[in-house]
Amino acid sequence: MAAAVIWIPLLVAVPPTVPVTYHAHLQGHPDLPRWLRYTQRSPHHPGFLYGTPTPEDRGQQVIEVIAYNRDSFDTTRQKLLLLIEDPEGPPLPYQAEFLVRSHDVEEVLPSSPASRFLTASAGLWEPGELQLLNITSALDRGGRVPLPIEGRKEGVYIKVGSASPFSSCLKMVASPDSHARCAQGQPPLLSCYDTLAPHFRVDWCNVSLVDKSVPEPADQVPTPGDGILEHDPSCSPTKATARDFLTDALVTLLVPLLVALLLTLLLAYVMCCRREGRLKRDLATSDIQMVHHCTIRGNTEELRQMAASREVPRPLSTLPMFNVRTGERLPPQVDSAQVPLILDQH
Repeated sequence: MAAAVIWIPLLVAVPPTVPVTYHAHLQGHPDLPRWLRYTQRSPHHPGFLYGTPTPEDRGQQVIEVIAYNRDSFDTTRQKLLLLIEDPEGPPLPYQAEFLVRSHDVEEVLPSSPASRFLTASAGLWEPGELQLLNITSALDRGGRVPLPIEGRKEGVYIKVGSASPFSSCLKMVASPDSHARCAQGQPPLLSCYDTLAPHFRVDWCNVSLVDKSVPEPADQVPTPGDGILEHDPSCSPTKATARDFLTDALVTLLVPLLVALLLTLLLAYVMCCRREGRLKRDLATSDIQMVHHCTIRGNTEELRQMAASREVPRPLSTLPMFNVRTGERLPPQVDSAQVPLILDQH
């Protein structure tokens, strides 16, 4: 079964209205094998395990499935034994992959839609038996999650194989001319009737064909050597000439120092030797402005001297409280509600 799709529905004996979720993993491992995938649309829908094993996955694999009842919180454990053997029947060298935009992956996994797709795609092939090779969700190929609008689907890639060669219709769809038309936004070249419509809406710009009837040339196995390169006179290293770095060091150090010294001298000349002085300032100022300035300055000094020499008694708010009769600093024991906040000044 290494060349066919394996799909297993996960169901438990509960009413359809009971929400159930599943968790599947390989026995002794936290995740599923690399070729096996799990999908479930919602807790009210069945879950599916699907995938296509490779020749490296031959053998026996045990899958543990745990079902969770979301209402009663009951759990059920079940083990699935998968025996993967070599494929039976003739090889299928002619393989075609279609992108179906009108379905999700769980809608194609049951046997009825899968057989309907094989029957419909037989009209695009030469007479022969077709076999389903792989089913992959478009989201696993980098597709975008559709908007929650009725009729929008995620999409699914379906690969079909046959021993019969491709028809001229499929070759024309996968031709470079057809891909060039798709890149320009035009419909692809389809010379035959679309037998997949209206049940399956196929994106004909994403059809890929694989022809394995012609064996690929075997890769040349490199011969291991002893790890030592052979002597080549033309690749011998050249001798490096001696070089004196004293000049470079002097230029690197002296040039910045000279520039800094020149800037320092220029700044000192501007700050110390280019000062105009008070005499030049006074000569450039008008007499009226100088008299006005001196008058303001003299009046200011006179007001300061008068403020410093006047004798004014300190306000009572700055003096300590005392009792006039006893001379104590503390106020007398009287009702504080009848004592004025500010005493009269005499």
